[in-house]
Amino acid sequence: MKTQIGIFAAIGMLLAPLAVHARETTVVLNIHHAGCVLCGPIVKSTLAHVRGVNNVSVSQADGDADVVATVTYDNAQTSPAAMIKATTGQGYPAEIAKGTNG
Repeated sequence: MKTQIGIFAAIGMLLAPLAVHARETTVVLNIHHAGCVLCGPIVKSTLAHVRGVNNVSVSQADGDADVVATVTYDNAQTSPAAMIKATTGQGYPAEIAKGTNG
């Protein structure tokens, strides 16, 4: 019993630093070729299924074929590169919006 407690304590001490580095982050992505009425929901669903994504908001700012996605995510689980890969894989290439962090 004491051995098991010691093992669990050691594992907890090893994993604790990883949890400290995780934080919620927001990135704004410009998603291209998403002008149809179904494209926005497809982009939103695609981003929502990326592991670590907590919230997705999609808007078509200027009525053209691009949409803007604001994504809140856990930076220990995913990255903007993973989100861009996911949307590009669905036919919607993306990039981080200028003037935002990711």
